[in-house]
Amino acid sequence: MRQQYILNTHSTVSLYALAVASSSITNSSTQCMEMVLGYCQDVPYSHTTFPNIVGHRSRQDLEMGAEYLLLSVIHGLLNGECSPDIRLLGCSVLAPRCQDNKLMKPCRSSCEMVKKSCIHAFEAIQMAWPYFLDCDRFFVGDEEGCYDPLSELREKQEVAFANISDGGIFTIIQFTYHTNSQMYSILKKTASKCSHISQTYSIGRSVEGKDLLAIEFSDNPGQHELLEPEIKLIGNMHGNEVLGRQLLIYLAQYLCSEYLLGNERIQTIINTTRIHILPSMNPDGYEIAASEGHEYNGWTSGRANAQNLDLNRNFPELTSIFYNRRRFRHFRSDHIPIPESYWLNKVVAPETYAVMKWIRSFPFVISASLHGGELVISYPFDLSRHPQEDRMYSPTPDEQIFRQLARTYADAHATMSNNDTERCGASFANKGGITNGAQWYSFAGGMSDFNYLHSNCYEITVELGCDKFPSEVELYPEWLRNKEALLSFMEFVHRGIKGIVKDEHGNGIKGATISVRGMRHDITSAEDGDYWRLLNPGVHIVTAAASGYSKVSKRIHLPRKTLVGRVDFVLKKVPREPSLDYFNIPELDHYERFDPFNQFEQSSQRELGENGEERTEKPWWWAYFSQLGISAPTWLLRNY
Repeated sequence: MRQQYILNTHSTVSLYALAVASSSITNSSTQCMEMVLGYCQDVPYSHTTFPNIVGHRSRQDLEMGAEYLLLSVIHGLLNGECSPDIRLLGCSVLAPRCQDNKLMKPCRSSCEMVKKSCIHAFEAIQMAWPYFLDCDRFFVGDEEGCYDPLSELREKQEVAFANISDGGIFTIIQFTYHTNSQMYSILKKTASKCSHISQTYSIGRSVEGKDLLAIEFSDNPGQHELLEPEIKLIGNMHGNEVLGRQLLIYLAQYLCSEYLLGNERIQTIINTTRIHILPSMNPDGYEIAASEGHEYNGWTSGRANAQNLDLNRNFPELTSIFYNRRRFRHFRSDHIPIPESYWLNKVVAPETYAVMKWIRSFPFVISASLHGGELVISYPFDLSRHPQEDRMYSPTPDEQIFRQLARTYADAHATMSNNDTERCGASFANKGGITNGAQWYSFAGGMSDFNYLHSNCYEITVELGCDKFPSEVELYPEWLRNKEALLSFMEFVHRGIKGIVKDEHGNGIKGATISVRGMRHDITSAEDGDYWRLLNPGVHIVTAAASGYSKVSKRIHLPRKTLVGRVDFVLKKVPREPSLDYFNIPELDHYERFDPFNQFEQSSQRELGENGEERTEKPWWWAYFSQLGISAPTWLLRNY
C-alpha cells in the first residue's frame, strides 16, 4: 500500500516548523528533564527533553497536540492490537530519551519492525500510518547511536514465551465470530506475519463501500508462477450463511502458522499452489445478520446484499445458451461470452461485478463457494436442462471430474458422506453427500455455472450444515469437521495433466485451447502458455490448437498412481485460411467485451474536492479528534 504523509496548514506541525525544530534540536543546548507524561511512564528511560523530535516546544504544547491524544486512545482504536508497541514507539519520538543533556533518537530498525507488524491494524480502521512514526524521517540507524525503545517490552515477552518450544510463532485461533473490521485486521495481520508467503488485496467494494478483501498464499505472493495452479475459496456469498466465512478466516491463520512451524504438508501445498481466499463476498449482508445474532436470526435476514439482490442469482445466465446451442457442430461450449443483454437488462451488484472481474483476472483451476442450510456438496449444472423441470439431473461434459471433486470434499468431511447423517430436509440417500445442483433444485444466474462456462474454473458449492448461523460453541467442532476437507480440496488441483503450449521459438501461446476427445468442454492456456486440465486416470486423446497454428494431438496414458502428468505442445505457425472452425465464430470476439457500456467504471469515479483531492466520508474514529478543539489531524486520513 502506498503511504502518503501530507502536512498542510491544518496539521499540528508544518514542514517549516519541522525544519526549524530539527535545527534547534541539533544546534541549541539540550536540557534533560524528568519524564512526567502519563502515557509514557513505562518507557525504558526516566528523562526527556524539549523541543522534541517533531517540534513540540514544551510539555503543555505536546499534551494539547493530536499526536499525544492518538497515543492515549490507540489501545481502544486498534482493539488492543500492537499495544503498547505503538505507544512506546510514539513516546520515543514525542518524549525522546535524554541522556547527559543530549537527545537520543530511537532506532530505525525498531520502527520498521513495528510498522511491518502493525500497519494492517491501521488499514483495518482506514487510518493512515501516523506521520510522526515515519521510520525514515524521525528514526536513525545503529551507527548513529540510536536506542531501542521496545527493549524492556521485548525482554518481558521473551520471558513470557520462554517455555514455548516454537518460540512464539504459533497462532492461537479464537473460535468466535468476527466483525468486518476484525476480519480485515486478522487477514492483514496474518499476511504481515507470513509476508514471505502471503499478501492481502481487495477485489472491489460492496454496495456500502466495504472492502472485498482477499488473502493469497504462495511461495511467491503477488506473482503467477509458470505451471503453478491457482485456486480460490469464497465464503459468505449469502450474508446470513456465516460458518464458511469463519472457516476461511481460521484457514488463513492455520496456513500461516503451520507453514512457520514446519508442517510439511502445508508447506508443500503453499509451495506448489497459489491459493486465494475471500472470506466474505457479502460483508453488508453479514452486518444485518450479525446485528440480529444467532438466536434471533431468521432464515433469510441478511441473505441478500444491500441492494436486496441475491448474489447467487445475479451472474450472467450462460447455461441456457449452452443448452440451446450444444447441438451445433461449430459452437464453442466453453468461454461463452457475456451477452450484452445482461448489462442492459439486469441490475448488476458491485459484489458480482468484482468477482466476475476476479475470475477473468486469474487462471483459476478449481474453486469452492461455502454456504449453509444443508449438508451436501452441489456441483454444476445448477440450471435444469429442461425449462419446465425443477429437479432434473443436468450434468456438464465434465460430470465425472465434478463428481470426483465433490466427493473429495465430502469424503474428507467428518460426517457429510455418511448416508445415515441427519439432513436438513432434502433427501440425499445413497448419494454420499454430493448432488447435481439442478437435480436438487434448479436456478439461473448462479456463480458455479458461470465459472464453468465463462472460464477454466471448476467450482463446487459446499453446504456446510443445517444451521446457517450456528452458535459460537459450534465453531471449533465445525473447524475440526472441515479442516481436512479444505486441505484435501486444495490438494485436488494437482490432478490430471498440465503443461505449456509453445511456438517453434519457445514462446508461450496465450489462449490456446486444450481439448480432450469425448469431452466437449475445452480449457485455454494462460498468459505464458501454461495450462491445467483436470482428468481422471485412463487413456485420453488431447489436442492443443491456436488460431494461426497447426493442431497437435497426443495420446496419453494417465496411470492411477500418477496425480498429475506433464504434457507440453509445440505448435507450428501456418497460413490462416478462412474456415468455419473453432476460432472464426463471430461471437467469440465478444468475450473480451467486459462491461461494454462502461457503467461500473463511471459509477466508481469518486467526487473530487475544490483542489482536486478525493473526497471521502470521515471514518468513525474522527470524532475522537474533531470535538476537542485541537488542530484536526488530517494526516490520519488515508485519502486526504
